[in-house]
Amino acid sequence: MSSSKRQMSIGMNILGFGAHSAAWREAEAPAGALTDLDYFSHIARVSERGTLDAIFLADGPALAGDVSRQPSGRLEPTVLLTAIALATQHIGVIATASSTFNDPYNLARRLASVDHLSGGRAAWNVVTTYNDAAAQNFGQAGSALHAERYGRAEEFVEVVQKLWDSWEDDAIVGDAARGVFADPAKVHTIDHVGQHFSVRGPLNVSRSPQGRPVIVQAGSSEGGKTLGSRYADAIFTTQTTLADGLAFYQEMKNRARAWGRNPEHLKIMPGLSTVIGSTEAEAQARFDRLNAYLGESTLAQQIAFRIGIPLDELDLDAELPWQRIGPVSEFKGSHGFLEAQLNLARREKLSVRELSRRILVGHRLIVGTPEQVADSLEQWFLAGAADGFNIMPDMFPSGVEVFVDEVVPLLRKRGVFRHEYAGSTLRDHLGLPHPRSQYERTNQAVSA
Repeated sequence: MSSSKRQMSIGMNILGFGAHSAAWREAEAPAGALTDLDYFSHIARVSERGTLDAIFLADGPALAGDVSRQPSGRLEPTVLLTAIALATQHIGVIATASSTFNDPYNLARRLASVDHLSGGRAAWNVVTTYNDAAAQNFGQAGSALHAERYGRAEEFVEVVQKLWDSWEDDAIVGDAARGVFADPAKVHTIDHVGQHFSVRGPLNVSRSPQGRPVIVQAGSSEGGKTLGSRYADAIFTTQTTLADGLAFYQEMKNRARAWGRNPEHLKIMPGLSTVIGSTEAEAQARFDRLNAYLGESTLAQQIAFRIGIPLDELDLDAELPWQRIGPVSEFKGSHGFLEAQLNLARREKLSVRELSRRILVGHRLIVGTPEQVADSLEQWFLAGAADGFNIMPDMFPSGVEVFVDEVVPLLRKRGVFRHEYAGSTLRDHLGLPHPRSQYERTNQAVSA
């Protein structure tokens, strides 16, 4: 048994009915669950029972997929997570919102509001959204190029942070006797004028309990790594092998250091999809049952879609056609997901058929027992490939229940995960400091 004073962080990613696209066919939850607060609240409460750091909601502002064959539609994350925060006491709530199809002021206000209403448990997962269907919902013919999206995203995050900092921590005086509500010297316009945005400020919401909500970034492209290392408090990443995880972890810590940041204040959290059974055979049978709903061609089609090659041009029992796969940097979709998939296939010389059973939603997959899942989490954590993990069970609610009831106790016994919450905010859970307002820092520097 190993022990460590350092504790891993764990988030629970609620991907519809589960990470496996056929999870809904098992009917663990009714078809209307994706618009049912009780469904999400149950998952959150189970996660909180396991003292997990946060629940996480992905998002996309377009109706995607074949609605006749797979669940479609999702509630707006900040609205849903506000309700979930009021149904829980400790667990953090992480909402995905696109910097491509939002406005900095409105988004800063929404997230600061969630942080207030949750008592300091809110986070924003920054994405840039490459989907053409989403772009067409916002008056555009198609999605912008990768570099353009990330150029806008960097300035977007900069503006949001300025707005969250526009009220200093002690700006509210609340002196009823003197009739002084707030100190105007501690409420600042931001007067931002940039390439993409012109925002005067200040925000019309006072500084939130965490100082500012946690910023999460999920992208492993060059643009994503630049954005994440400079601004993010946590990075959700996609590495599928330990070697790649170690390399990414060190690179991002070094990048954070180069920006003048304390690298300990940037948490690296790879995604992990889980299919758990009491025995390895039971887990495999569960996985096989889910795969059978899709069939061989649909499983392979997922691979074909990610690499951009028609399915009828792939040999399922051969390796990927490496000579036809161009540079990841030229791919329009997620660079991180593609690179993780390609690295796994290349390292292990997987056929297309084998690869289709090794990846769920672009992330590393473990099909096995609670002990095997705990072993893997502990190995990556102690090796220095992760500060924590973003867990994506195959099905809900059974996937979160078995993780909390069977995997979490093993991690606690090994000394790498908490037994109880030590603080009240998401920053407390992640071991992150309370950030001072940049205007407070500026004023202190001038007075010094």
